[in-house]
Amino acid sequence: MERPAAALVVAALVCLAPVSARAQASADDIAQIRQQLQRVKRDYETRIEALEKRLAEAEAKAARAREEAAAANAQASETRAATAAAQQQRASAFNPAVSLILQGRYASLSQDPNAYEIGGFVPSGGEVGPGKRGFSLSETELWLSANADPYFSGSLTAALTPEDEVEVENAYLQTLALPYGLRLKGGRFFSGIGYLNEQHQHAWDFIDPPLPYRAFLGRQLGDDGVQVKWVAPSELFVELGTEATRGRAFPASDPNKNGAALWTLFARVGGDAGVSNSWRLGLSYLRTSPNGRAYADFDSAGNPVTNAFTGRSRLWLADFVWKWAPQGNPSARNLKFQAEYFHRSEDGTLTFDTAGAALPGGYSSRQSGWYGQAVYQFIPRWRMGLRYDRLDSGTVSIGQVQTGALAPADFPILALYNPSLWAVMVDWSPSEFSRLRLQYARDKSRPFAADNQLFLQYILSLGAHAAHTW
Repeated sequence: MERPAAALVVAALVCLAPVSARAQASADDIAQIRQQLQRVKRDYETRIEALEKRLAEAEAKAARAREEAAAANAQASETRAATAAAQQQRASAFNPAVSLILQGRYASLSQDPNAYEIGGFVPSGGEVGPGKRGFSLSETELWLSANADPYFSGSLTAALTPEDEVEVENAYLQTLALPYGLRLKGGRFFSGIGYLNEQHQHAWDFIDPPLPYRAFLGRQLGDDGVQVKWVAPSELFVELGTEATRGRAFPASDPNKNGAALWTLFARVGGDAGVSNSWRLGLSYLRTSPNGRAYADFDSAGNPVTNAFTGRSRLWLADFVWKWAPQGNPSARNLKFQAEYFHRSEDGTLTFDTAGAALPGGYSSRQSGWYGQAVYQFIPRWRMGLRYDRLDSGTVSIGQVQTGALAPADFPILALYNPSLWAVMVDWSPSEFSRLRLQYARDKSRPFAADNQLFLQYILSLGAHAAHTW
């Protein structure tokens, strides 16, 4: 029985041997497949990393190319702009901006304008009166302006007066490229003192200048010389300026000498007060030494005489402007208030009747004046305004009167008097190029003779004229 059992065991082992061999072969195949998969994965990961690196390099290269292209385009644009600007400047040298300001008016005056005077003040010799009665032309202005090159611009304003005379109001050059906020002007120009003085007549809010301008500056100070201005690089507007001029007109006397005869200094500050309001405050000083500054008067017998002042004249001006416009937009509604104060002191010699007695004597005066005005645009194109002027003849000391050589009646124009003027106006501006204005004034410049004045004025601007601030 033992042998058959052993045989069975051997037979079973023989049968199982192929199965075990096959199982071992399958395990080896699986391990090999896994190794191959890992090699493939490593190869792919390596290839993906290489591709990602190449992609990053390509993107960086493309970005650099775009930046270089943008820089090249910007440089090309700047070059084209500079070329266009240079071409425009060259063209403007032969094609300046040209404009013509036409003005005319009708005046009804209750007093004779030929006998106009400002009582208590030395006559300036300027065009300070109300002008002719009836229909007449006002100043017609021809204005030309252009940039000569990147460094200088030039401007000319020629005026045709109602007397059919041609006057040069402005003819000057000014710099365009000085550093540090500096600007230089040379030639004939309106002085920068005060607020109203630099403005041309057609830009005024009323037909005529205030009484202080007539009494202290002979209507408007314009002279030949040089002006230097500096504007501070700050949010607050700060401007300083000075002028040295020939002194060809009142309060100077156009001396025949080298150098300057009239000097000015002025300073201004200003800024915004919220969104709807802005302001400006200024202080100016004028100094000159007239020699033989003549004026016409009458003696106590009513005979015409010519007197002359030689000495020192000093004038201080303070100005203030406040502007209001809803949200800073003045097109629909706006309000402007402005006021200026003048104080003049003169010391020297006053010669009575230079063509006859030629009697000299000491002279000194301290005089002042001011005006205030408000102009309100209540709807688009329509404005109304009110102005009040006041002068104070102050203290005047005349040597010939103090010594008893002459009587106060020999200097009637210098008799103490405080002139005043009220003016009200309404104007309509169909566009920025035209304006019609109606103005009424009660002028008490002359003692005991109020002048009721009614004016109707038109202003027409033809051509490319620079805009005026409201």
